Amino acid sequence: MIFVAAGTQDGRELAGYLLNQGYDVTASVISQYGQSLLKAYQGIKINDKPLDESGLTDYLRKNGVKCFVDASHPYAANISSNAMAACKKCEIPYIRFEREVSQLKYDKAYYVADYKSAAKKAGELGENIFLTTGSRTLSIFSKADELVGCRLICRILPEAEVVKGARELGFTPDNIIAMQGPFSRELNRELFVKYNADVVVTKNSGSMGGTDTKFEAARDLELPLVIIDRPKMKYTNIANSFQDILSFVRENV
Repeated sequence: MIFVAAGTQDGRELAGYLLNQGYDVTASVISQYGQSLLKAYQGIKINDKPLDESGLTDYLRKNGVKCFVDASHPYAANISSNAMAACKKCEIPYIRFEREVSQLKYDKAYYVADYKSAAKKAGELGENIFLTTGSRTLSIFSKADELVGCRLICRILPEAEVVKGARELGFTPDNIIAMQGPFSRELNRELFVKYNADVVVTKNSGSMGGTDTKFEAARDLELPLVIIDRPKMKYTNIANSFQDILSFVRENV
């Protein structure tokens, strides 16, 4: 069995790709939405339980996993760390599928190391802060001293629990955009204008995550971009294409 950490669109597609190559595949995804999308691949198994290092180690041993393909989100460093540790204990080959980073030449692009640094920099650059960093880190921005008095606009998934969480952090309906991405350059631009954005905060998640179109829209409007760098990880093995992942699996399973 091939175990795929598949919490992203390309992760799901990669799991389906390996399934179509004749492999027994289990795809791990937590959200109900992600699970519903995976069901389009007939015969795929789904793990819907969050697994820490210990839980993952037990799962790999009990289910006869022969290879671990890590296609988790580029910013989910804890998942990758747990996976590599569990694979080492179980002596199972591990490979990371890594999206290419989006390249940007723009004099108003400001790269920072983490979310707290992003909040600080955004506060220096404007008062209307347009957040495109997801729902899980909203509390960092809503509680940041540097953003007191600023208007924070968040773009998040249109799921009831996600919107509820934003409301509990103090985001009002007029500052919540609940939409499923990725978004086109034109739609990004229209949203930045509609909400009078002074600065856009984003991650470098790659073109699959819609980063390119955010970069382009912000540059069109000459808006400052605060870009949170990806976590620095040293992966056991890494590949940037489905074909390279397949080659690794064939060599190791």
